[in-house]
Parts: sequence; structure tokens; C-alpha cells
Amino acid sequence: MVNAGTHRVAIFVYDGVTLLDIAGPAEVFKEANRFGANYQLVLLSPTGADVTSNLGVRMAVDGAASGERPFDTLLVAGSDHYPRNQVPADLADAARIPAAVAGRVASVCTGAFVLAAAGVLDGKRATTHWQVAHELAARYPTCRVEADAIYVRDGTTYTSAGVTAGIDLALALVEEDHGPNLTRDVARALVVYMQRAGGQSQFSAPLKGPPPRSPALRRITDAVTADPRGDHSLSGLAKHLNVSTRQLTRLFHDELSTTPARFVESIRFDLARALLDQGHTATQAATLAGFPSYESLRRVFARKLSISPAAYQRRFSTTRRTHAG
Repeated sequence: MVNAGTHRVAIFVYDGVTLLDIAGPAEVFKEANRFGANYQLVLLSPTGADVTSNLGVRMAVDGAASGERPFDTLLVAGSDHYPRNQVPADLADAARIPAAVAGRVASVCTGAFVLAAAGVLDGKRATTHWQVAHELAARYPTCRVEADAIYVRDGTTYTSAGVTAGIDLALALVEEDHGPNLTRDVARALVVYMQRAGGQSQFSAPLKGPPPRSPALRRITDAVTADPRGDHSLSGLAKHLNVSTRQLTRLFHDELSTTPARFVESIRFDLARALLDQGHTATQAATLAGFPSYESLRRVFARKLSISPAAYQRRFSTTRRTHAG
């Protein structure tokens, strides 16, 4: 049994808050108490009034953000309202008060937008859901956004990616407080990974940017997309347009901020990932997508997702199972 003093955790909520952003971390802390931790959870809202979650569930809160003594941990939950809308000044102000005196401050998913609006993320590294990471970076340029991270720690400030990443974050906080053994027991009890391999890119959809402005470059990108297995060497692509390799490289850099080789690789990678989703083996996916070997596909997966093609497929293949008749 762990002999621990009370650790007060406040979860900051408001109308429209994502229920899973609250329930996931709360379940981790509650489960940790079964193994000897002593977390005391309270819900705070901006004014102390009860709130309604994104699912329409009304939640009774324990107090107002400005009316409580400092907490050991402040956790700010996210909402679908942000970043679709600007964080209201009164919401940012309400979050700023407990954040200024908490021992550590954390956010789940788009809760990072509330922390950023409150000035908590100024000059800090942070993350949020992969779909809106670019918006966080654009709206709060002093925040250094790491779009692929499951969670990020910068000093005593923590931010996490989308929804279930709040569980990963809570496990990391429990491990910081009580070490790996207790945390491992919690993870096993909840049937989750103690630490997920790879970043959140493995969960994201293939990114399709706007087509190139240049008709010549569009012909090249269309040709690569239509036949990823073709000969798309730099010299071959340049010959296709009757331009120099230097000119083609400059076109890719100016319009797509990449190189011809990286563009071809990204198209082949997206195709290989789709083939793995459909049930092809990693070797088949490598061949059908135009990679020269499985090893070359594995290297790209390791660089982009920090996991192997086989590990990716185990996580994202169909949930259907074949049953004997």
C-alpha cells in the first residue's frame, strides 16, 4: 500500500465540455486510489453553477474556479466549441485564476485552447487533437505546438491530444506521483496501455492538401497519385515535364514545401496505409504501393508514426472476426 497524503485534483468544466475528457482522467485517479493513492477530485466551473456536457448530461459542480484554495493539479477539459469559436474572455479569465496557483496544470484535447487563451501556454511546448493542432499554432503563435505528441510536458504544464489521450496523460501524472508499479496496476485494471507507442499521427486521416497552382506541377502530382508504383525518380519526373531537376525541385519547394522524393513517398505511404487497413500483409502493401522493399516501407512508418507497419495493422485492422460455422 502506498502511504500518500491527499492530492487535490480540480477538473475545470463549462457548458459544452466533452464528457469523456472528464470521465477518462477521473477514472484513472479513482482507480489509483484503489491501489493506495489518495486523490481527491472536485469539479469547478467558471461561476460555480452546474454545467451541461456535450452529450446533454447535466453535472453538479463543487464550486467556482475563483472560490477554492490552490489545487495540486488543475485539469482543463476540452469542448467541440473551441476552436470553432474564440474562447470567451470570461472563460479564459476563470481558468487563469486556479491555473496561476496550481501545483501543475494540464489540459485534455481542446482544453489547450482554454489554457492558451488564459496565457498559460505562452512560450511553452504543447499539443492538442491532431485535427486542430494547426489552428492552435496559428491562433497562439507563442505556443510551440507539437502536433504528433500524445501528451507534452513543459515544466509543470501538461497538454494532451484528443479525448482518450486524457487517460494517457492521467497515467503519466499518477506515475509522476507514485511511480511505475502502482501506475502499471492502474493501467492493467483499466485494460489500457501504460504508455502508447507512437504519436497521434497513427490515428489521423491521410492529409490531402490543395492542388498545386502550377498546371505543370499538377500534371506531375496527378501522375504520381494515379500510379504510385511508377518510375518517379527525380530525373524521370523532370523528363516528363521537360524541365531540369533543379527547376522541378524548386517548383515542389515553392508550392508544396517539400521535395519530389518526399511527395512520392507520402503518396505511397498513404496508399500502403490504406492497403494495411484493407487487410493486405505489410509485404503486399509495400509492393502494391510502390516501395522497393518491405524494409523501405518499415523505415517510413518508423519515421512518420514511430511504429512498424505490422503494429499499425494490429491496431487499425477490422474489428470483424472470422467464426467457425
